[in-house]
Amino acid sequence: MSDDSHEHQSFETRAIHAGNTADPLTGAVVPPIYQVSTYKQDGVGGLRGGYEYSRSGNPTRTALEENLAALEGGRRGLAFASGLAAEDCLLRTLLSPGDHVVIPNDAYGGTFRLFAKVVSRWGVEWSVADTSDPASVRAALTPKTKVIWVETPSNPLLGITDIAVVADIARSAGAKLVVDNTFASPYLQQPLALGADVVVHSLTKYMGGHSDVVGGALVTADAALGEELAYHQNAMGAVAGPFDSWIVLRGIKTLAVRMDRHSENATKVADMLTRHPKVTKVLYPGLPEHPGHEIAAKQMRSFGGMISFQVTGGEEAAVEVCNRAKLFTLGESLGGVESLIEHPGRMTHASVAGSALEVPGDLVRISVGIENADDLLADLTQALG
Repeated sequence: MSDDSHEHQSFETRAIHAGNTADPLTGAVVPPIYQVSTYKQDGVGGLRGGYEYSRSGNPTRTALEENLAALEGGRRGLAFASGLAAEDCLLRTLLSPGDHVVIPNDAYGGTFRLFAKVVSRWGVEWSVADTSDPASVRAALTPKTKVIWVETPSNPLLGITDIAVVADIARSAGAKLVVDNTFASPYLQQPLALGADVVVHSLTKYMGGHSDVVGGALVTADAALGEELAYHQNAMGAVAGPFDSWIVLRGIKTLAVRMDRHSENATKVADMLTRHPKVTKVLYPGLPEHPGHEIAAKQMRSFGGMISFQVTGGEEAAVEVCNRAKLFTLGESLGGVESLIEHPGRMTHASVAGSALEVPGDLVRISVGIENADDLLADLTQALG
């Protein structure tokens, strides 16, 4: 549950203090890593602090979950072993055989795979919509639609969806709006305040921020839904371990300052790319020419550290740009302090090949880190040739 005492504090203060109470035994200012599986009971059913078994609850994970709820302005936060574990728990909580989901035409490949290859096998139907276009969302609805799924900014095409508008559409249809807030982080964007029912995170990315942990999260402002999710979290068991929870908590303390630097660097990189003769298109919501720029400016604090761009010469040229980069590390994932580069079509989004979500072959995606911006510009310039 969220701690109401932090409700009126600034984001930066909540990031450092929410859930991070001093250890009552020693006074340690950082919550300990409770690397424990079970807890002594004072008589049968006599639980100390409500803990009995660490799948059901662990003090280190509780600290993270309280922090997550406070940062997203929710009533309940839940931490999982990965982002996809969080998504799986959410879908099994909200959906039954015969239900229908609207998913974006620009979704993370793992999310698409979960819908297309796993959830569909137990009778859940799905269809694709351009969630940046409200008319496309409305057209995709059916009488059985229970969930509208949104990524904004999206992965990897950096599409922007107006969360408040789609929240109204979802309410009118009797559906839940789920927003994957991984690219923005709660520092840049607050989907619950804009009408979303549930926020999803891959904690692996900006929340952890150092490419050293895998985790996922759900946050909701609906206390009853939070209880349902917690029941399924325990019943399914894909929870965040205590050490991983502690690592994410540590990363979150610097989230605000990191996101400011990510956004600052990405703005400089995007500007350079728009002027490079071998770049045909730059996808970054901070650019005035981006079709979602005005909406992003309305619902985001700044525009984040993710950029995708297309190059002359097609797919092979895009692969060569990735291979020539030196400071930008070739690798999947994103959101760490170090800059990463990848070819989505052959890497993170290979699972959507041949589907309505297939990404362009000439597309390169970069996660702009917090290094010196001039060094990053020089590396991309040499990689482009």
